[in-house]
Amino acid sequence: MKKQLYIYAVLIILFVLYNFLNPIEDKKTDTIINILFASVLFLYIAYIAYLVLKRIGNKEK
Repeated sequence: MKKQLYIYAVLIILFVLYNFLNPIEDKKTDTIINILFASVLFLYIAYIAYLVLKRIGNKEK
């Protein structure tokens, strides 16, 4: 489980660094990249939640 949390932390750091250090000048492209990056973050947190629920289900059996 630690591996997934480390990957998630790296993704968040990359997202923050992208927005503060080197945003693209074109607003539409920048918005599209931000939406896609945020979607990946939400999908990954959903994946982590799925793994947690799967582990909880295995412990009950």
